[in-house]
Amino acid sequence: MIEVLRRILTLTIKEFMLIWIDPKSRFVIIIPPLFQFFVFGYSATFDLQSVEYAVLDESRTEQSRTLLNHFSGSPHFELVGMLDSTSQVSELINTRDARLVLHIPTDFADRVTNHEPAVIQVIVDGRNSNVASVALGYIQEITQQYGAQLQASLVAANPQVTLVQRSWFNKNMETRWYIVSSLGGIISMVIAMLLAALSVAREREFGTFDQLLVSPMQPAEILIGKAVPCVFFGLADAVLLSIAAAYWFDVPFRGSIVALVIVLLAFLFSVVGVGLFISSMSVTMQQGLLGAFVFIMPSVLLGGFTTPISNMPLWLQNGTLVNPLRYVVQALREIFLMGADLSTIWPYVWPLLIISAGTMPAAAIMFRLRTQ
Repeated sequence: MIEVLRRILTLTIKEFMLIWIDPKSRFVIIIPPLFQFFVFGYSATFDLQSVEYAVLDESRTEQSRTLLNHFSGSPHFELVGMLDSTSQVSELINTRDARLVLHIPTDFADRVTNHEPAVIQVIVDGRNSNVASVALGYIQEITQQYGAQLQASLVAANPQVTLVQRSWFNKNMETRWYIVSSLGGIISMVIAMLLAALSVAREREFGTFDQLLVSPMQPAEILIGKAVPCVFFGLADAVLLSIAAAYWFDVPFRGSIVALVIVLLAFLFSVVGVGLFISSMSVTMQQGLLGAFVFIMPSVLLGGFTTPISNMPLWLQNGTLVNPLRYVVQALREIFLMGADLSTIWPYVWPLLIISAGTMPAAAIMFRLRTQ
């Protein structure tokens, strides 16, 4: 047993040195994670700022100007023009000079004065449905505030029903918290997957694969020695990015560090198993890279990072049960925002352990078959 551990430790040290000495591998584990983290952290948000809009005010009254003041005072909208006729609307939307147009009809003030339902029209560019839906939500909120002010001024003496909103875990509803909290898991998956997918293929391409085969090491020992450095560098990147999320983007870290490390370890072992399986099938490093990206893309799309899994068809939801990213994304969000500890995230850890128990032996079997 001691001899087996010694051989594994020797190969692990050799893999560490190979990855760190190789300029390309060193570049992969340092520069891309930081670049991707900051690019995603600043750009990947559903919060809209300065949405360009135009106004077609056919009422031109005090009431319509009061309503428009609510929009001009909002940080979510930026006025780009005042229209004179409906014929200008289509050209403005088609050329993307404005994302939406507010159309206030001529009878708006009369309906407000007569306590009748007043209607305004919003024409939205639907080519980006996400921007359109979020912008419509902001518009609805502004119009509701305007309506509440009218109601309060008209019937101030009557009892009012007031809605008080409160959001748990994310009181300001910042989508950056939602995205950045799980970003470390995704980026660490990419790094660990690439390193693992290149490990065995690198030996074949450099001509050192036969030397491993004639060594006293068993296939399982070789894979363990190659898996440990990939897991280590993936974990180092994930922890570093978690620290950056807390201190650079001010995402609250309310959970347990132990829970964070354990769920990341379980996740990375499952991912590295897939990478080693791909690498065992690959003859060249290029094949390993292509195989890794074939796995990474659907894994991210089906991991619940941007699209809720509950919105997917039932058959696709069942398919995501074998996706490791599904569990780590949810676990990281609960650790950061909910303050989850190990007992809370255990329902996400044990599926990752089961996936690891399947991917690592599969990689060992494929490696053994390819050496025969």
